[in-house]
Amino acid sequence: MPRIEWNERYATGDMPWDTGEADEHLVAFVSGGGVAPGPALEVGCGTGTNARWLAQRGFDVLGVDVSPLAIDQARDKLASPPRCRFEVRDFLRDPPAGPFSLVFDRGCFHVFDEAEDRARFAARVAEVLAPEGVWLCLMGSTEGPPRDAGPPRRSVRDVAAAIEPVLAIAELTAVTFATRSPTPADAWRCVARRRSVPAQPSTRR
Repeated sequence: MPRIEWNERYATGDMPWDTGEADEHLVAFVSGGGVAPGPALEVGCGTGTNARWLAQRGFDVLGVDVSPLAIDQARDKLASPPRCRFEVRDFLRDPPAGPFSLVFDRGCFHVFDEAEDRARFAARVAEVLAPEGVWLCLMGSTEGPPRDAGPPRRSVRDVAAAIEPVLAIAELTAVTFATRSPTPADAWRCVARRRSVPAQPSTRR
């Protein structure tokens, strides 16, 4: 999406995804031992709530966002944790140098309507992950009743087509996506890891 659109959202405060609380699925994943503290990247960090939460738990965090206004707000909220920094960066075109033991994405992968952009996003994640690294991604799903607002919807087929060629999908779970709306949206919680071997072709009998 054009950078100016995201800046407008942050300028007007039209940010239903920004709850001001660390994402519950990130909290559960880290608290449950899904990944040990280490270098972490949050893609589409917005105002930095999740990045700051990770930094407070021992991660060395880089938060990136395409919107300069989002990064300005994230830096304004940064008290003094030396383990956290923020950069204006287009992840598809200019990913930061890794490796990162954790890449977290809450609602960034799903904004891309084109299959090639989603595949490129996943490839960028694979580029920056450490050999034992993990990608935790929250995205809107095709489950639930029709709705006119909320996160973009992505099907299991959309997700697998983008991710499977470059990363091993460890988990794809139906969850809900908390927003400022009183009704959470249906979502996917995806955990993927660096591949040790390439994905093998589907077989025919």
